[in-house]
Amino acid sequence: MTTATAFPWSIPGDMFAGQWQALMGKMSAMPKVLNAIQKVRVGATPTHTIYRDDGIRLLQYESDVEKQFKTPFLVVFALVNRPYILDLRPGKSVVSHFVNRGFDVYNIDWGIPSDGDRHLSLEDYVSGYLDRVIDQIRERTGVEQINLMGYCMGGSMSAMYTALKPEKIKNLILLAAPVDWSSRDSLLSVWADEKYFDVDRMIEVCGNAPANWLQGSFLLLKPVQNLLEKYVNFYENMEDEKFLEDFFAMETWLNDNIPVAGETFRQFVKYCFQKNMLIEGKLEIGGQRVDLKRIECPILNLVAQNDHLVPPAQSLPFNAAVSSSDRKTINFPAGHIGMAVGSRAHRDLWPKVCDWLQERSVPLA
Repeated sequence: MTTATAFPWSIPGDMFAGQWQALMGKMSAMPKVLNAIQKVRVGATPTHTIYRDDGIRLLQYESDVEKQFKTPFLVVFALVNRPYILDLRPGKSVVSHFVNRGFDVYNIDWGIPSDGDRHLSLEDYVSGYLDRVIDQIRERTGVEQINLMGYCMGGSMSAMYTALKPEKIKNLILLAAPVDWSSRDSLLSVWADEKYFDVDRMIEVCGNAPANWLQGSFLLLKPVQNLLEKYVNFYENMEDEKFLEDFFAMETWLNDNIPVAGETFRQFVKYCFQKNMLIEGKLEIGGQRVDLKRIECPILNLVAQNDHLVPPAQSLPFNAAVSSSDRKTINFPAGHIGMAVGSRAHRDLWPKVCDWLQERSVPLA
């Protein structure tokens, strides 16, 4: 008579019975998952293109709400990813707060740099494209000054622009925007340190900063959350249709990566991350020094307390670096993306931002 050998790694047949039963139960949610994928739409507010410059488009948001202010409002996003994160879905749209208050709102779609755009520099983007976009808005609306809000790298570029062209900006809002890279308390700053990262060599080899490399780097900043916890959360909520629609909208944006023009990436890493020239007043764009002391307009600095991409220490010094007498900081308990899509931010933060801007914008007669 022979008996079966119980190997040390053998698993009793009923050990995972409960888990297997739960998994089979989840499979019944697959039609909801597929439906959510088919239904996912990004961009809650209709837009139309009013200006093109090479691959760049200036978008104006459409609304039935009557305009209340003469001062137009331009949003400037980073050169990484797409700008619709600020208008992701109904209930998760920063843009909608301003549109519903009667602001005339615009956004820049920076387009997708081609291999031939590798030589585009900060001067091309800040003193070229951004300046021409702002002039287009000023000409269309018949105003001398506009309201400007920059998010992340778009905030850094907006600060640079306002220092170079202060006469064109009425109010400046920075959203999770880095201006001071002296603090090395973020992993991104460590990776970008010139001791470890030869940005000149990389751009020489790659041309543009590759989209998949940028996305991979951002994911690895929080690997457990981005590569494990997110999918556990998805599994636990795959029967919730609203969760699924929000989840796939965010996944659409997160995976809609674009390269960054090589020379611009090289300059931003070298002159900002590595040499910290912006806050020190040493950065030059197009032969003109970017002096933050030239900024005298009202300032609202929105800082994300839990930001792993732009720690508060990189944003907070801005208000002390400008000459504005009207300057305010809101240190909000959210992460970098949570400032744009988080429910708490939409409930508690953005109505206050609209109030602040409303008080400082020129009303229609």
